[in-house]
Amino acid sequence: MRNLVIAALLLAAPLALAADRTPSPPGAEVYIISPHNGAKIHGPVRVQFGLKGMGVAPAGVKFDNTGHHHLLVDADVPDDLSLPLPSTQKILHFGKGDTETTLNLPPGTHTLQLVFADRNHVPHDPALISAKVTITVTE
Repeated sequence: MRNLVIAALLLAAPLALAADRTPSPPGAEVYIISPHNGAKIHGPVRVQFGLKGMGVAPAGVKFDNTGHHHLLVDADVPDDLSLPLPSTQKILHFGKGDTETTLNLPPGTHTLQLVFADRNHVPHDPALISAKVTITVTE
């Protein structure tokens, strides 16, 4: 019986997170300031993050209308935005409140996209997702 109760609690945890998504205010936007879509760049690549209508706060800190950036490199936005964004080589977390980064990307075509998320790395509701920027890194 005890194992059944534990299993039920574990299954309910993602649902509790989904119900607690942080709202984003009307008109809020996240965008990539630079590089511009279609840019041809000699590496390293400096990426500047833009935000309108909200503020930046470190992960784990609760302030109204704030969050932090996640940069997707050569990746698509996850299908289920009710879950925390995983930290991978293609989903970079900026939980200290960073608003830019420098990437050492190999030569070739790459995509960059921002997702703004709350203190728990869960995208806001509605989700703030930038347009995807495609760049070419040259040797």
